[in-house]
Amino acid sequence: MRIMGLDVGERTIGIAVSDPLGWTAQGVDTIRRKGDLKEDLDHLKLVLDEYGVEEIVVGLPKNMNGTLGPSAVRAQEIADVIAQETGLPIKMWDERLSTMAAEKTLLEGNVSRAKRKKVIDKMAAVIILQSYLDFYANQKS
Repeated sequence: MRIMGLDVGERTIGIAVSDPLGWTAQGVDTIRRKGDLKEDLDHLKLVLDEYGVEEIVVGLPKNMNGTLGPSAVRAQEIADVIAQETGLPIKMWDERLSTMAAEKTLLEGNVSRAKRKKVIDKMAAVIILQSYLDFYANQKS
């Protein structure tokens, strides 16, 4: 079963997808948002169909103290719309510091600033999804 991970931001949505066994997450795409959620959903549906995704994990950007700010509320609202439009189960996953972890990984890989800007959201989606996959793999052990 493939699972999709999403890093939902104001300007972009990073997309990652698991391998068929649910062990590893790979970055797939970044949607440059234009303010039209329908267009974003159409793009997401294409990826869902292409990979045969059966579940979606959406990053929930909690504040460091665990409260939900405007970004988290927006992510939940978008997740609700995605669930209604696709009929797929949605899991919200704490993504505190995922973008910082992605930035650190890209810096350690000597990725240029211009290239980092293009892939940071996709990398954050990978980190969100991989942490979700790792958590549930550990729960089964």
